[in-house]
Formats: sequence, structure tokens, C-alpha cells
Amino acid sequence: MQKFIIALVLMLSFATVASARDTYSRNPADIPAAAQSFISNTFKAKINLIKIDKKTFGGTDYEVILTDGTEVEFDSKGNWKEIEVGASKAIPEKLVPELTRRYVNANHKGQKIVSVDKDRNGYTFGLTDGVEFKTDLSGRFLRYDD
Repeated sequence: MQKFIIALVLMLSFATVASARDTYSRNPADIPAAAQSFISNTFKAKINLIKIDKKTFGGTDYEVILTDGTEVEFDSKGNWKEIEVGASKAIPEKLVPELTRRYVNANHKGQKIVSVDKDRNGYTFGLTDGVEFKTDLSGRFLRYDD
């Protein structure tokens, strides 16, 4: 009987994981309204592809690739979590706190900010030369990332 229960639990676990597949879309209506608004107000490029990642235990993440190659990740509410642009571009200035812009200009002249990850404690910024550093929510430099 124990073997039967273990087998049943394993089959149900496998079925749950198998049902949590990524889907793809090109329809902007498939992402939350907040994400649609953020993209249209922040970037000139249009949506090229949307990867919809339904989590096994609830929630959905969205990875949006724009026509210029920019990638933006959103949570289930449409809040951006991560942005990455090509090395020839820079993260839009309005997304970078003033303290961070000043820090980069003073300590990394000629470098562009090409990625930003946001979490509840602050940001991780990536520069064109591969250097990554962390800031608090106000943009104050904390440390270089390992």
C-alpha cells in the first residue's frame, strides 16, 4: 500500500510540473495592463515576443522581448523586475536614480548602464564593461557584485 501511495504522489507531482509550461505570445493583451503601459511609456520599440511563465505553485512571470532586442521581465502584477538592453544602448535615464547616474559618471566614465534588476532592497546595475554593482532603493552605491 505504501508503494502505491508513493507512486501516486510522484505521478501527481510530475503532472503538476508538466502542466506549468511556458507559453509564448505576440499579443500585448497577454501581459498585465501595468506592463503594457510601462513599455509604451518607456521604450520606442514594440513588443516582439512574450514568454509567459506560469509558476507551479501560483503566480505568473512575463518576459517581454522588444523589437530592438531589449528584454523586460515583469511579475504577475505587471511590475518590472529586470531590464536588459544591448551593449550599444543604455537603460532609459528615467529608470536610473540620480545618485546612481552620478556614481557611474564619476567612477565609470564612458560606461553605459545596460542592465538593472530590482528587488525589495534595491537595485543591481550592470555596465557595458561587465561590472555589476548594488545600490539601495534611493540609488546610493553599496558594493560591487560578486
